[in-house]
Amino acid sequence: MSDVMKLGCVGVHVLDHLVIGIESIPERNEGQLVETIRVTAAGTAGGTALVAARLGADVRSVGAIGDDVLADTLVALLAREGVDTSGLVRKEGHQTSASVLPVRPGGDRPAWHCIGANAAFTLGDVSDELLRDLTHLHLGGPEFLGGDAAASLLARARSCGATTSVDILAPGDPGMLEWIAAALPHTDYLLPNHEQVLGFTGADDLVTGARALVSAGAGCVAVTHGAHGAVVVTADEVVEVPAYEVKVVDTTGCGDAFSAGFLRARSLGLGLREAAELGCATSAQVAGGLGTDAGTYTLDDVRAFAASADRLDVR
Repeated sequence: MSDVMKLGCVGVHVLDHLVIGIESIPERNEGQLVETIRVTAAGTAGGTALVAARLGADVRSVGAIGDDVLADTLVALLAREGVDTSGLVRKEGHQTSASVLPVRPGGDRPAWHCIGANAAFTLGDVSDELLRDLTHLHLGGPEFLGGDAAASLLARARSCGATTSVDILAPGDPGMLEWIAAALPHTDYLLPNHEQVLGFTGADDLVTGARALVSAGAGCVAVTHGAHGAVVVTADEVVEVPAYEVKVVDTTGCGDAFSAGFLRARSLGLGLREAAELGCATSAQVAGGLGTDAGTYTLDDVRAFAASADRLDVR
């Protein structure tokens, strides 16, 4: 199998504004000094694009952004990582999607979010030319398109010879699963978090919930579970891998990083266990810094980390 991965990351692109050193929100008009304020490219498509590019994939971002300075910044941050941003369409009258995340000690972060131009993204923004040379299409935020449109896009990518993956942005509301259900039979890899799996299916455990999603049409369900690691389920196999021990600074973008690592590993022909391990190891790189673009690393760095780092034992 070729090491070349031509990855199209389609859907949600966000400019995150991160503030670290938050103990509390100041009252009234009071101020507060913090350690760091920075911006990073993020989103279920944008964050995955950034990290996958660091792991050696040839990445194209496809999505909707505003015609504003936020868009200029987001495009520059992606381009700096080597991502092809020619598939990002500027939507007049819409602001670029953005979030403000005050990061608490320990990495937890509430968020303020503006959906912005992501709500204006349509199938018409994805030309055949953008899909034709892809080996893999990753759809982040299929709920913005709806199930039928998402299914059409994924089917188009498959007809061009690409494998497909989906990462849902919305919380685990059963109604959301119904909204995008038509896309699942066209999804080779579904990449939810544990709360989504349990919420979508009503299951009491992740394996049962993931199996229900496989029964609904997904070829493989790779579930992230924070400090517990990841669970990967297909019709024939269940794989559980622990997370890696790392001093957590910020958990923003960890799910997107897992997606990038897992999909990159599969593109290299690695098995489900090895792919989940690389996904968790990539997520650890992000958790140890601030923002999705935290630190500097390559595929070789992450593989070396996965081979030598301690695992968490969370039971």
